[in-house]
This record gives sequence, structure tokens and C-alpha cells, in this order.
Amino acid sequence: MAPPTYVRRSTLRVDERLATFVDEEALPGTGLDRDRFWADLGALIDELSPRNERILAERTRMQAAIDSWHLSTAVFDPAAYRSFLEDIGYLLPEGGPFTIDTADVDREIAELAGPQLVVPASNARYALNAANARWGSLYDALYGTDALGTPKPAGPYDPARGARVIDWARQFLDETIPLASGSHRDAITYAVVDGAVVVETASGPVGFADPSCFVGYLGRAQKPDSLVFEHRGLGIEIEFDDTDQVGFDDPAHIADVRLEAALTTIVDMEDSVAAVDGADKAHVYRNWLGLMTGSLYAPIGVDTLGQTVNRALASDRRLVAGDGSPTVRRGRALLLVRNVGHLMTTPAVLDASGNEAPEGLLDAVMTVLCAMHDLRKGAGDDMRNSLTGSVYVVKPKMHGPDEVAFAVDTMARVEAMLGLEPNTVKLGIMDEERRTTLNLKECIRAARHRCVFINTGFLDRTGDEIHTSMQAGPMVRKNDMRAQRWLAAYEDWNVDVGLECGLRGRAQIGKGMWAAPDRMGAMLEQKVAHPRAGASCAWVPSPTAAVLHATHYHRVDVAARQAELALGVRAGRRRASVDDLLTIPLASVSAWTPEEIEEELDNNCQGILGYVVRWIDQGIGCSKVPDIHDVGLMEDRATCRISSQHIANWLLHKVVDESQVRRAFRRMAAVVDRQNADDPAYEPMAPRFEGLAFRAACQLVFSGTEQPSGYTEPILHSHRLDKKEQA
Repeated sequence: MAPPTYVRRSTLRVDERLATFVDEEALPGTGLDRDRFWADLGALIDELSPRNERILAERTRMQAAIDSWHLSTAVFDPAAYRSFLEDIGYLLPEGGPFTIDTADVDREIAELAGPQLVVPASNARYALNAANARWGSLYDALYGTDALGTPKPAGPYDPARGARVIDWARQFLDETIPLASGSHRDAITYAVVDGAVVVETASGPVGFADPSCFVGYLGRAQKPDSLVFEHRGLGIEIEFDDTDQVGFDDPAHIADVRLEAALTTIVDMEDSVAAVDGADKAHVYRNWLGLMTGSLYAPIGVDTLGQTVNRALASDRRLVAGDGSPTVRRGRALLLVRNVGHLMTTPAVLDASGNEAPEGLLDAVMTVLCAMHDLRKGAGDDMRNSLTGSVYVVKPKMHGPDEVAFAVDTMARVEAMLGLEPNTVKLGIMDEERRTTLNLKECIRAARHRCVFINTGFLDRTGDEIHTSMQAGPMVRKNDMRAQRWLAAYEDWNVDVGLECGLRGRAQIGKGMWAAPDRMGAMLEQKVAHPRAGASCAWVPSPTAAVLHATHYHRVDVAARQAELALGVRAGRRRASVDDLLTIPLASVSAWTPEEIEEELDNNCQGILGYVVRWIDQGIGCSKVPDIHDVGLMEDRATCRISSQHIANWLLHKVVDESQVRRAFRRMAAVVDRQNADDPAYEPMAPRFEGLAFRAACQLVFSGTEQPSGYTEPILHSHRLDKKEQA
């Protein structure tokens, strides 16, 4: 692959592919002058880059101090440890009470509770699927997964399984939008009569227990194509079709029950993408621009006439209300965009001195520039994203209030550069680094005019927990982390602090990802814990998972739960404390057998290799990677960070030695090769073990203690660039 060609733009040298995208696609329609834009970008980079460097230097200073403290401390004393963290500025004093005052927030964020998708911006088809996952089929989600307790059967439609799906769905309707008497199982017909829905049953006509749940219909009032209801702010649609295989056999000709599912979707330019140069950055920005203009499409197949079939953004749902007036339900998820953190620079743009620009600064400008196309749409435009005129940026991997303040100041600088009103850009704070968790209240205070989102990213948070306390001793096994005191405190602390800072009714309080996309039965059973904890959103790995998780927000009144928690009614759970958060998850090594140590090592090596080989060789930033038991798990840079830091920690404390780790990597490379045997683009790692992907995976571990905050990006980016040059 030829090296990038740079073109001069004001004081900058810009990768030609990125410059062409900006000049010919992103800027037209914004009213911005091209030359002025590039000059302002150069000035912004010159102004803010030194501050970015100081932030990273402060991270290094604090980590070095913590390492030294652990190395010089023979007996760990929690009180002395806390005092030390206060002395070095890692743990800050907590200020007085305040309430965020973020304005112009869309109701999907401020008022409603429901699932949240995260999708790589690099894949247009996935991004469209996620944007369109506002509505999804409950029948399909139940039939096509193990949600009912057994996997989807092979072969043609199974009427017995279909009957179980229908019964489950009818029970759900009885729980959420019950009839005044009887059950939806007894329904023969549904019709709209005098503005209300009347259901004919064997016992006669009956209405709904709460007639106000009816929103509107499609088709004819006496024989509707579908009826839409609302429960706890979320839509429920009953579809009728007597020509459909399922609808034909149904007494009421119900062909499907569709749920409003992914209220919000984060379009990700960080952990789930592999964007390492100007071409990659232009690609992810282009997809985001297409989502903001409404023009993005992706080929998904060929029809019977040989014509290409494209996927595009779904339109809003235009219904007829009971009184005959038109009413609209949103057809797409509200889209947020996740920028990268403060760490990396990018060769996509070189400053006046020839240095790579901070990637986070470039993301801030480019993503907001693209979102201006949405801000300029009229009130009647069917493809509007934000109805309140806001841009939603999620900022990850920030360490403490100073770094949040830097993100806030960056957004203010971007607004001034692009001619936007102050606080147009709203900020989502990822609570996924230890220093942010401990100082969460002050982090929110720093963004109190922009904050629309906090969440617990337990995967990155675990990686940072390991790296920060690397010198303290060997860590517990990965699966045992979930039972550790610090992690339970972290999950509760996030909700407690968010409610204390007034996020209820103004912003999202979120929870992390369900990482096993093929285990929907377990998700359906376990993930209800997130709304019960007071979270107004939680991450799911697919549109199907969003539909199933949506049922949890019907069963749990999140607004009421948050009100209880805000009043201190905690249903048995004690309030989290800083001392709980500072409990280091150290292990008793003597409790492990050699077989258990080898199993842990194999599992970590396999996960790293399965993820890294696709990242380096194919540029795939997020993968469903089979574990050592061939169970598919979602892997991204956060899970890779945990695994690599975990082995690095065990190496440091001599739980394992280098030869053991190298043998495990070679052993697991053969396993990963086998798991990818059907992929024609896959390049095997065994038996030579000399490829860039294998070398990168090993370096993540053997250089793990030296990596900034334990992040994987520097090594992955370097090897991916080498791979692209080879190509």
C-alpha cells in the first residue's frame, strides 16, 4: 500500500483522502468557508495540543507514584493508601451539592428508559441496522434465539415452537397493556370504535384496563393493519395479517408483536473500530455524515429481478390517533457518536511542526461538523436525528475532572469555530477509569451544562483496575472479578452519584454491555438487574437483544426506582463508599491448582489472539470471538485490555513465567486458526508464529506493564499500519 499523500490546508498537512472528504462532502451545505475552516482547525490544534500533552503527562506521573508506593509498602494499610491518593491529587475533595442544568435534551435521553446499542461507525450496514432498531419483532427475537430456553431449531417453521412464542407474547401483552377483563389469548378481533380499541372475545367485546395506552393505528379502523400502544413511554405494536403464515392460524390474525427497543444508539469511532490513518478516519466520518444527512445506504442483497437491494434509514411511523388526527412515533434510534479518548494521535493530520494531531481533537471537530447537517434540517424533515437541535458526543477513557473539563473546553472551542450556539454539543461521560469513578461527582460538575450521560463501562474499568494496582500483587481470575467488592461498589456508586447530581429526568444513567450475543436466555434472566439498579439504559450487542432487553423496562418502572433510590429507599443494598471502591482485587495464589492457572492463561491468550488477528489483518475492530469452549463473546479493545493486563500482572508476580505464556500463545493460535478455518480472508498464525498479528498479541502482554494505562491502542495501531503497508 502506497504511503499517504498529504495536501496543504492552511498550516496543516492533511491526508488527501480526508481532505477530499471534508472539502467535497462534509463542508458543502454547512455554510462554512473552506479556507477559514482549515485555518481554524489548525489554530484549534495548536492551541489545545499542549494541554492534551499535559493531561497525559499527569497520568504518567500519578501511575509512577502509585507504583512506587506499592513497591515501598510492605504491609498494605487501607487508610494509609487512601491518604496517599489524596496527597498526590488522585483522590480529590468532593464539592458541595449541585444539579446539572443541561438544556435542549431529546426525550429519549432525558425522559425515557430503554436499551442502548453501540455499533462500529466503520460498518454502514451495521450502523443502519442499529439506527433502525428503534422497533423490532418480539416474535423473531423469541423464536430465533435461546430466549425460550432452547436454541432455534434447524429447518422449516416449527409450529410447536411458534405456539410457545405466541403464548409468551400474549402473556407479555397481558402484563403491559391488559384488557379490562380476560386475556389477549382470548381475542378474536381488534377494532377501533369511537376512538378506542375494542377486542372481541368469546365472552363478548371488551376494552383495555387503561384505554389511554392506545396511541394510534395503521390501515382501517374496523380492520387495522396494526395497533400501537404505549407502556412506560415505550411503544408496543400488534400487527395483523391473515395472509401471513403465523397470522393465518392465529384466531385474531396477529402476525407479530413489535416493540420499541433501541431508543438510543452510540455510533462508535473508538473501541469497536480499527481506524489508524486518513483513509480509515474519512471512512468512519463519511458513514456518520450519511446518518446525519439521512442519505446513508448499504447493499444487503439482490431481488428476484437481479436488482441490488439497499438498506436505508427507516422513516418515522405515521399513525392515525383514535380521534382521527395524525400522530407520529419515531422510527429510528436517537444517535450519539463516540469520539476517541485523549491518548492517541493520528497521521491523518499533521500540524505546522509536522507532528501528528491529537485524534480526539480531530474527532471533536469532524463529528460535530457532520452533525451540522442534522441541525440545519427543518422541523418537518422525516430524517431529523435531534428534535431539540443538539449534538450528542460520548467521550471515553477520561481520567478525572481535569480531563472532563478539557473535553468540555474542546467542545466549546469547536462550537465557536463552527458558529454554533454554546452548549449545542452535549457530553456523555464514560465512567470507565478508576480516577473518574472515585471523583465522579466532580467529573459531572465539570460538565454540568452539557452532561447527558454517565455509564459504567465495567470492561475498561476492570482493565484500569488491574493496571493501576499492577504492583500491588497478583489479581484474581477474570471471572472472579464480578464478585469483587470494588465492582459491586462501582456499579452502585455510579447510580448514587448520578442521582445526587440531578441526572434523573435530565440525562441517562447507563450500564455496560451484555457480551454473549448468542446467550439471550441468560440475558433475559439476568439483565433485568440493570433497570432494577436504577439505570435508564444499558448496552446490548444486537437489535435482537435490544428487543428482548426492552421487556425489562416494561417490567421495571425505572423512574419510580430512581425516585426510591434518590430518597434513600435502597431495597436492601447499602450505599457504596470510597473505601469499597479502593478495595484492590488481590488473589491468594496458593488457592489455585496448576490446571486452573493454565486454564486461565489459555482463556486469556485465546481471547487476545481471536480479537487481535482480525484487528491487524482485516481491520475489524469488534468481533464475536469464540472462547476456548467455542462460546461466541463480543470482543473489543476493552476486553483485550483486560486479558492482556491480566497476564502481564501474573507475569510480574510470577504466577506464570514467560515460557508458559509463549507456549499458551502458540497453543491457542492453533485453536484460533481452527475457529477461523471457514474465513477465506483469514491468515493462519500457526505453525510459523511470525505474522504481525501474532507478534502484536504477544507484545500486548510482554509490554503490558509499560503501556499507558494498560491501553492496547498504541500497539494495535502500529501493527495495523505495518500491515496496511505490507498490503
